Amino acid sequence: MRIMTSAILAGALLVSGASWAAAPVLHVKKSVTIAAPADKVWAAAKNFDGLNTWHPALASDEIVSGTNNTVGAVRLLTLKGGGTIKEKLLQFDDAGRRFRYAILEGVLPVSHYTSSLVVTSLGASKTMVTWSGSFKRKNVGDDPADTENDKAATDAISGVYQSGLDNLKKIVEAQ
Repeated sequence: MRIMTSAILAGALLVSGASWAAAPVLHVKKSVTIAAPADKVWAAAKNFDGLNTWHPALASDEIVSGTNNTVGAVRLLTLKGGGTIKEKLLQFDDAGRRFRYAILEGVLPVSHYTSSLVVTSLGASKTMVTWSGSFKRKNVGDDPADTENDKAATDAISGVYQSGLDNLKKIVEAQ
């Protein structure tokens, strides 16, 4: 009886391990260099309730729980094309010009998502902004459709980051 129980447990672990392997942790990292001082770039990008002021895909960004730029705050992003994304602020470092957040729920094809935005000075009038994240695809099954696979999830996040960073650069450099 002990052998059969051990065999069943081992089989269950193998199956759960196979599911884990089918949905690896994915990573995306995008950066942009902006011709402006880091403090100016940070001022434009830092507000957890202000992503809609520089990301072209967003219609609105509102704090629905907690206080802006305070760990634990929850924001609701409304996309211009429809749909919403709810995110929670995990870290906010004003002096270090960085914050980290997680998606709680939303329309993007990802799960287990955490992301960071970091603003780094490269001199008096040159700044690098890096947006990076790790996540799994939303459909963690063994055989997701082409619109739900690792590539679809990675492409979606890459597009979100790149379009946001490109627009942030355009806005800040025009000021």
